[in-house]
Amino acid sequence: MAENKKSFIAYSDWKETFDALPDEKAGQLIKHIFAYVNDENPISEDILINAVFVNIRNTLKRDLRKWESQYNQRVEAGKKSAEVRKRNAAVVNARSVSSTDSVSVSVSVSDKKDIYRSFAHLSMSVDEFNKLEKDYTKQQIDGVCDAIQNFKKNTNYKSLYLTAKNWLKKEQTKKEVESTNGFKAPWQ
Repeated sequence: MAENKKSFIAYSDWKETFDALPDEKAGQLIKHIFAYVNDENPISEDILINAVFVNIRNTLKRDLRKWESQYNQRVEAGKKSAEVRKRNAAVVNARSVSSTDSVSVSVSVSDKKDIYRSFAHLSMSVDEFNKLEKDYTKQQIDGVCDAIQNFKKNTNYKSLYLTAKNWLKKEQTKKEVESTNGFKAPWQ
C-alpha cells in the first residue's frame, strides 16, 4: 500500500460480500486484505478469494491515490506556510520577531510642527489651533480641550483637533456672537 500509512477504509457495503462467503472463506479474505494493506503482497491460490478481492483491491487503490494526493497537498501547503512565516519574521535587537508579534514604534515630529496642546495620547499643533481660532475664541477652544482632557472616555479619540472641532460645533462661532450680541437661544 503506502509507507507510513497506518489505516485504511473498510466499506459497509463489503458486508454483503462477506455474508455471501462461508466463514472460512470470509476469514481468508479478511486476512488477504490485511496482508495487502500491510505491503505483504499476498498471493492466494483460491480462485474465489482472488475474484472477490479484485473489487476490494481496486477500491483500496483508489482510496490510496486520493490519500496520497491529499498528503502531498498538505505537505506543499505546510512548506508554503513555513516560507511565509520565515519571510515575515524580522530580526529586532538580535532576536527573531514574527509578523504576529506587535512592535511599538515611537516617532517624534516636534521638529516639523509646534504643539499647541498635548495630553495623554492626544495633541494639537499650532496650525490646527489657528484653523479653529478662525471660527472660535481661544477661551472656547481651551475650554473644549479641558473638557476633552477630563472626559473619561477620551482614549477612544485619535485626534485632538478633530474632536475639538466636533465639540466646538455646540458653541457659538465668532460670527454668531457678533450678529446676536452674544445671545444664543437654548433651542438653537
